Amino acid sequence: MLLHVPDVLHADQLALLQRRLAAADWTDGRETVGAQGAQVKRNQQLPDTSQVKAELGRVVLAALERHPLFFAAALPLRILPPRFNRYQGGGEYGFHVDGAVMITTEDGQRTHLRSDVSCTLFLSPPEDYDGGELVISDTYGEHEVKLPAGDLIVYPSSSLHRVNPVTRGARLASFFWVQSMVRDDSARRMLLEMDTAIQALRAGGADADAVLQLTGVYHNLLRRWSEV
Repeated sequence: MLLHVPDVLHADQLALLQRRLAAADWTDGRETVGAQGAQVKRNQQLPDTSQVKAELGRVVLAALERHPLFFAAALPLRILPPRFNRYQGGGEYGFHVDGAVMITTEDGQRTHLRSDVSCTLFLSPPEDYDGGELVISDTYGEHEVKLPAGDLIVYPSSSLHRVNPVTRGARLASFFWVQSMVRDDSARRMLLEMDTAIQALRAGGADADAVLQLTGVYHNLLRRWSEV
């Protein structure tokens, strides 16, 4: 499921992230990938030990918690702490697939997270840079994504994807992975479609008993498919 989630960050949050990232200390993005990824990755990232990364990551996570569409689409069980990258001067990331299992540290303990959903939160206005499209390849072809600053794209972590070269300006983004309560992408899609339909029926004044019955079906499917 490829989904555009608008307005994750409001203007004040976006301005804060842009200001803090402009003054941040960046490192070579190849330090966080394996040998295969390093061959096609050319960008900069905030180090995992960066206090700026930790501070801004908390801002992103708080914004996600308040966004109902993100929750309905990803059904997050756990979220890897957000990271931040910068592409400029021809920087790019060739076709690759995200690792299936991520390692993170929570409360001083190393833990593993299965990557079900990949997320890119755009932080630079699209008119500020040329190139930098996120290209996601699936059974329906290639999809180019270049969103307004503050908007998020979510897609299956199993997808082949790349970032086109940035030939003017700089592309800032936050990226992270979600382990979903529902592992299967097609099941998550059906649940999102049902949830969206229920909300529309409720807003349109549909029969309350029918809406209640559909809501029960939604929760029973979530109960059947979830792994918590």
